Amino acid sequence: MPHLSYRRHRFPPPIIQHAIWLYLRFTLSYRDVEDLLAERGLEISYETVRRWVLKFGPGIARKLRRCRPRPSDRWHLDEMVVRIAGKRMYLWRAVDHEGEVLDMLVQRRRDKRAALRLMRKLLRKQGFTPKLLITDKLGSYGAAFRHLGLTCPHEQGLRKNNRAENSHQVVRRRERKMQRFKSARSAQYFLSIHAAVYNTFNLQRHLVSRSTLRVFRAEAAAQWQDAAAAG
Repeated sequence: MPHLSYRRHRFPPPIIQHAIWLYLRFTLSYRDVEDLLAERGLEISYETVRRWVLKFGPGIARKLRRCRPRPSDRWHLDEMVVRIAGKRMYLWRAVDHEGEVLDMLVQRRRDKRAALRLMRKLLRKQGFTPKLLITDKLGSYGAAFRHLGLTCPHEQGLRKNNRAENSHQVVRRRERKMQRFKSARSAQYFLSIHAAVYNTFNLQRHLVSRSTLRVFRAEAAAQWQDAAAAG
């Protein structure tokens, strides 16, 4: 895997890393990050921030994914409609029962073939089969489930899949802030990076005490620092 190198850049690595962290961690535009950095006396254009995210974001995401623990074996699959360049497309997503984003795939259709592509990609990436698969009542899931010959229970129902439905909210906020995605490729590219950062800082704060939350925050910050460090 290629190492991150900040050589030949005008600004030191901590500033570059902080700008990338701001954009990926919060629902901000490139211009919002530019304004936040300007408030600290750093004159950095939004275009420079964009180039930093595109250059270093994938490498940081790969490192973050490598240090994540194995997700749970209860998977929720769902699809959401996204408008890309005026066309109706579907973002297929898989999360575990704790909200960890497992994988995603932007596709044109909402049929068995599209469901199969997501499931095959998911199984190949995770390296194990789930003990429980939960989806809505879309027939494409059942057809793909039978085609793959999976033996785990498959539960279907709208309310049973609330975990996946709720996980779409983060993507919706991003979609609005970015004034919709410009292409399927750019949407897939950005959301894969964003998912790695989201998983790292998704701390389920309502389930833990304040002292435990501080520990988790410190661990997440340390993981980010390690992933963003130069190779």
